[in-house]
Amino acid sequence: MSRELSVESPSPSSRKYPSAVPPIAPPPTPPTDRPLHTLPPPFSEDALTPITQGAEALVYKTTFLTPSTPAVVKYRPPKPYRHPTLDKRLTRSRLLAEARSLVRVKREGVNVPGVLGCDADAGWMVLEYVNGRTVRSVLDSWAEEVREEEKRVFREGGDIGQLARVGGSEHEEIMDLMRRVGREVGKLHDLGVCHGDLTTSNLMLRVADEEGQIRAKPTGRTTTSSQREAAMNGEDPPPSETPQPETPAHQSLAGEIYLIDFGLTSSTIQDEDRAVDLYVLERAFAATHPAAEPLFHEVLKAYGESYKGAKSVLKRLEGVRLRGRKRSMLG
Repeated sequence: MSRELSVESPSPSSRKYPSAVPPIAPPPTPPTDRPLHTLPPPFSEDALTPITQGAEALVYKTTFLTPSTPAVVKYRPPKPYRHPTLDKRLTRSRLLAEARSLVRVKREGVNVPGVLGCDADAGWMVLEYVNGRTVRSVLDSWAEEVREEEKRVFREGGDIGQLARVGGSEHEEIMDLMRRVGREVGKLHDLGVCHGDLTTSNLMLRVADEEGQIRAKPTGRTTTSSQREAAMNGEDPPPSETPQPETPAHQSLAGEIYLIDFGLTSSTIQDEDRAVDLYVLERAFAATHPAAEPLFHEVLKAYGESYKGAKSVLKRLEGVRLRGRKRSMLG
């Protein structure tokens, strides 16, 4: 005789639900002996001028060793989300790697800022100050000048043939600048060093010190006699006139190309790594300077003539481009 077992389901009111799990509190911020975003001695806040802030470091303009020696201090502040011991080890190793790479390539003739001082434990490095403009700002100014010239030609009833001659000597200047960029990158790759973050913001056009100084127009000044005369006549004293800087209509593109920000540099002899370096620069031209994208061909042409193995790197660049386009299509 079979026995039937009946299982009664519990009523909803008699069910026991598990209690809610309390939210997990984040771990406390690990203590650090270095204050955030505050440079350690011998630097003081009143002698620092901020230049830029990146993901890893803060960059300031200051003076070093003597009050008349301009310099750039690069400071890697502590990361509160990392354990203090790990944070110090990473900061020290990355700062030393950057300093060693700069010293090495400068000794071999590559235009990079010189290392004036370094304290890896405190997280700072002092570099030579490069007086000039980034290639990014140069290309932005050039593109604006070209657009204004095109508008002028069209307003005057010009044709497409005239646009081909827009710029004149200025067009040759920008082409020569691109050749200098290609040669300088080639000098770096010839040493077996890849930059890692080769963008137009990390390329600088260094100008001569006398060109970088601001020239002032001569203006009048408030003298004691003019103040006395105004007081006797019951008038307000004349305002003091400050010199106004004279801005040139067109800034010269003469000067040397300098590579900066070697925080992601690596030593390699692989053509693939060099081609990726060039591809990053090419994408920077396309994304940041669409009007200047055709100029990149001049960069590659000068790069191909800069050292013995450059031709094979350019061939490898074609494969890197194809992979990059495929990644862009697939998302």
